[in-house]
Amino acid sequence: NIISTRGRASYLITIVISGAAKLGYAIFNLNLIDNKKASVSDLFSQFHRLGDGFCMNFLVGLFTFLWSLLFVIPGIVKSYAYSMSMYILAENKGKGALECINESKAMTEGHKMDLFVLGLSFIGWALLCVVTFGIASIWVIPYMQATYINVYNSLKPAVVVNEEQPVVEA
Repeated sequence: NIISTRGRASYLITIVISGAAKLGYAIFNLNLIDNKKASVSDLFSQFHRLGDGFCMNFLVGLFTFLWSLLFVIPGIVKSYAYSMSMYILAENKGKGALECINESKAMTEGHKMDLFVLGLSFIGWALLCVVTFGIASIWVIPYMQATYINVYNSLKPAVVVNEEQPVVEA
């Protein structure tokens, strides 16, 4: 019984920490792509934002799950709509999770099919990772992240957010 309690506690700690770790990884990759100084310390630089990262992970997961209850396809579409949220949160410390989700939805409007096709283009790379027992993921995962950050950077100027009336819908 004590082992299952420790397992649950470590699972909860992982859930809370993973948001900050994703933020740090996003900042590291954004710095790399933007030709700024990127260091390993960037990966751990966002642990003071545990709450922000947790809220982002929780809300994106919750909204995607709720849309998936309708059928699988709406959940997939919404996952692409929310896909830029973590990058927005990483670059904008003052924004909340819902604001970043709404901005991501605005940013990906009209581009969700492009993101889907981009995701399909990585199937061969994923199979390579499986065949090599994960060794290829050392190169594939950074390649995928760089690709998505370049998409984020290309979509960033297209965002027009109405600051007076924020949208709160999922």
